[in-house]
Amino acid sequence: MSTIPATSKDLLKVEGLKKYFPVRGGVLQRVTGQVRAVDDVSFTVKGGECLGLVGESGCGKTTVGRSILRLIEPTAGNVYMDGVDVLKLRGQELKAMRRNMQIIFQDPYASLDPRMPIGESVMEGLRIHGIGTSKERFDLAIDTLKKVGLEDYHSRRYPHEFSGGQRQRIGIARALALRPKFIVCDEPVSALDVSIQSQVLNILKDLQGEFGLTYLFVAHNLSVVEHISQRVAVMYLGKMVELADRDEMFRNPLHPYTQALLSAIPIPDPKIRRERIILTGDVPSPLNPPSGCRFHPRCPVAMDQCKVEEPAFKEANPGHWAACWRVE
Repeated sequence: MSTIPATSKDLLKVEGLKKYFPVRGGVLQRVTGQVRAVDDVSFTVKGGECLGLVGESGCGKTTVGRSILRLIEPTAGNVYMDGVDVLKLRGQELKAMRRNMQIIFQDPYASLDPRMPIGESVMEGLRIHGIGTSKERFDLAIDTLKKVGLEDYHSRRYPHEFSGGQRQRIGIARALALRPKFIVCDEPVSALDVSIQSQVLNILKDLQGEFGLTYLFVAHNLSVVEHISQRVAVMYLGKMVELADRDEMFRNPLHPYTQALLSAIPIPDPKIRRERIILTGDVPSPLNPPSGCRFHPRCPVAMDQCKVEEPAFKEANPGHWAACWRVE
């Protein structure tokens, strides 16, 4: 396990996080294998920072975010929020910690109760945690809705009466209502039009500045991640393969997988041509990952060592971590 050293500025520290999903088969439904959705992931997030987490679909990004919040229980590892191990909390202690940790879901319509006015949805967390009187909760909900660009009359409407962009604003308001320290943004703009994406991203950035929020921003659109993140982490098949400051990552990607991802970003200038790195083959199954480096079957510069020995996640340059034998 490779551990990134923590500092006093870190709000969140994740060590050796694993999440395996059992595969059952046969008449007795015995466990026949494990899907290694997240396999030994470590990173830190500073207070007030936005860490972008990117990778192909199925690489384990969303599972990392949900495991941190214990929406799904991790198989192993440690998650420290303000120095407290979240995975060891139970009962009232866990409930109190949840006030500081919220999530914005990818599909806001599926996460909203269609029978509940959105004002009630925003107030639900306040009511569960016993915050304020009924009038104080209502006033706080209205104030939160206005901060994301909605009006007080919207509080009486139902989810089906809103557009996709408005529903995502409601999702942001609901996460913000408890005034948390840390928010997992699970692909919050992937289902929106490009023009609406920029509005939602600007709302997230403004709220981060106003409330000092800390984000784990899960996405597969690298242009979006470049716009909102201070640091970027790249995952492949349940593993972290690279982590660096945003500018350093986009200027000097070290891992071949990151280089391939960045080469796919379109440049808004027809006179400039970028050399594309086309990856061959399909993503291997997390049920039976390749030996050695998990990226080696698709890597254009793989060596014999890559096929048999897994590279450690090491600091190649100050603040720039990578797991690749070529880097070493």
